[in-house]
Amino acid sequence: MSKKEGNLISFKVLIDSKGFIFTELSAVPEDKLLKAFQGHELRLIRKILSTCSNKLKPLHKELEAEIQALNHPTT
Repeated sequence: MSKKEGNLISFKVLIDSKGFIFTELSAVPEDKLLKAFQGHELRLIRKILSTCSNKLKPLHKELEAEIQALNHPTT
């Protein structure tokens, strides 16, 4: 990533060296937003992050629950 771009929000599905699958959802902290943006630009970035978060959090939770169920099946 160049110094002219930055990651605002990420959603990943990962597998570790032991074969465990997990998801990761992360976003830039509010204090970092305040250092980088202001005015209309800050409002726009906040709206984008809010919209993405509202859509990605349920997916993150659903996949985590599914992965948990597959890793620990009830018999």
